[in-house]
Amino acid sequence: MNGRWAAPGRVNLIGEHLDYNGGPVLPIAIDRRTVVTVSVRSDTVVTVASESFGEPVRFGVATEPGDVSGWAAHVAGLLWALRSDGQPVPSLDLTVTSDLPIGAGLSSSHALECAVAVAVRDLASLDVDDFALALAARRAENDYVGVPTGIMDQLASLCGVAGHALLIDTSALTVRPVPAEWAADGLTLLVIDTRAQHAHAEGGYGERRRECAEAASAVGVSALADAALGDVDRLDDATLRRRARHVVTETARVEQAVAALAGRDWPRFGRLLSQSHVSLRDDFEVSCPELDVAVDATMGAGALGARMTGGGFGGSAIALVESSRAEAVADACRAAFADHGFEPPEVFPVEPSDGAGRLD
Repeated sequence: MNGRWAAPGRVNLIGEHLDYNGGPVLPIAIDRRTVVTVSVRSDTVVTVASESFGEPVRFGVATEPGDVSGWAAHVAGLLWALRSDGQPVPSLDLTVTSDLPIGAGLSSSHALECAVAVAVRDLASLDVDDFALALAARRAENDYVGVPTGIMDQLASLCGVAGHALLIDTSALTVRPVPAEWAADGLTLLVIDTRAQHAHAEGGYGERRRECAEAASAVGVSALADAALGDVDRLDDATLRRRARHVVTETARVEQAVAALAGRDWPRFGRLLSQSHVSLRDDFEVSCPELDVAVDATMGAGALGARMTGGGFGGSAIALVESSRAEAVADACRAAFADHGFEPPEVFPVEPSDGAGRLD
């Protein structure tokens, strides 16, 4: 038994740092993906190979947290999470290829987990839906890899719909496709991979989660996205007040962005992207010089809106631009990076795409 399965990366259009705060998010699955070629073994060993990471990694199918580190921990963690849920997980040989840039904030690690998840579901005939697979992938991240991510990336990769964004209610765990028709109106969504290092496990991601939990406790809500601005203003700690203000205002921006998508009101949608970046930069403090230069350069070259996307501290920005000006905007961004002495960014368009599934 063997085959190939793929799962896409994601771009979050808006709703940053809301998935662990009980708020709505609005990602798209993108047309860049991770592909796993998988065959079933007859013993108790799993092997994982990738041209991007050197020597293959071997571990037992009955792996436990702490057994595997590095990139292969995402595969081991997913298998561990499924076994912990009582699912029969076979021993496997896996080969990984991907056109997702690593460390760009486009969820390459979750794409790997989701590709393996749908492969195991098919090969072992598991009776589990996409939501159960997403929860297993989150447990792999949180409890095996040790990164405190939310649920957005996994659901985006598994549930993507071509031509649509996904309105995900991270509290109720519901997904609603929303038409994202900017291409039909002559617009392009550019990704600017700044190539700046971004490492959630080692950076400030965990710290922001702790701050948000502290702010939620202080205002008396179980999820910070449920707080009101009046609650936020009463917080004594200035840092917690800024963090909470981002979460509350970003929650409102997601709702406004869905309305803008529905009305194909691209100037409004663009303004919301830019407002989100300002909030992430100033209140949540997860931007960096490269991301700010990318946003400023694309806006200066005529983008309708731009913002950092993903957890921050590096990674990528996105910009909504007129298709006829996409290359000029990309050139302006590259020139701005050169002026600042930064490594050249990778700039490329993305489209809303289908979620994970079998290729052959």
